[in-house]
Amino acid sequence: MLSNNQSLILTGFLAGSIFVFGILDILDNFVVLTGFTLVFLAIIINLIYTISKVKVNPKNQDDINKKASL
Repeated sequence: MLSNNQSLILTGFLAGSIFVFGILDILDNFVVLTGFTLVFLAIIINLIYTISKVKVNPKNQDDINKKASL
């Protein structure tokens, strides 16, 4: 999905946007809130996807199978 650098850039963009739009006092705008919601959900979905994706080395697969059978 997103790489680590892309996630960090997106998070920084979200924080900076909240700061700028807060100073401009347009955080109540529906379009701004919709954009924030979409970016926030993209970050959260990427976080869940990255955590749930487990990398298993073929070398360690035998050790995992032995431990599971005990």
